Amino acid sequence: MAFHFFAKKKNSPETETTAEIYPGSAPEPDLAPAEDAGEYTVSSPVTGNVVARETIPDPALASGVLGDGVGIEPEDEVVTAPFDGEISSVIGTGHAVGLTGPGRMEILIHVGVDTVKMNGDGFELFVREGDRVAKGQKLLTFDMEKIRAAGCSTTVAVLVINSDDFSSCETKLGRAEAGDQIILIRK
Repeated sequence: MAFHFFAKKKNSPETETTAEIYPGSAPEPDLAPAEDAGEYTVSSPVTGNVVARETIPDPALASGVLGDGVGIEPEDEVVTAPFDGEISSVIGTGHAVGLTGPGRMEILIHVGVDTVKMNGDGFELFVREGDRVAKGQKLLTFDMEKIRAAGCSTTVAVLVINSDDFSSCETKLGRAEAGDQIILIRK
């Protein structure tokens, strides 16, 4: 599976570009943060195909109004912590959690589109607001068949809700295992 790497620069509209790098034409991007350089990574919270934020089948999530990030077409039903951090919010219906992490990143993980109408059916939370979590720790599970039966998309949105506080948000698209780095944030 080919990865596509997109770099989105902010704070300089005249140079705002999206660059695609394909394997074979350049080295794979390294999303590892530089030591003390104000770079922070977000790992995939679920195994699946990482897609551009703009393709998430929900206008509010796709537009970027809630922050920059990606969508993931999940292959499994377990959402894990994308970094060491703290649970900053939990939606009562169990379909979304917010986390605060390194560099004061604020991340929203939202499972499915229109899943709030399921009133928690098919979702199980394993964390509460204020919990400290370690990268890879199970946050919630979901039932893809129940989501589909309710007429909802299973796409998992991973958004940096305070992405405007950072100079860039770079994403790595394509298949990713839970724990693989998919977003790099720079101060």
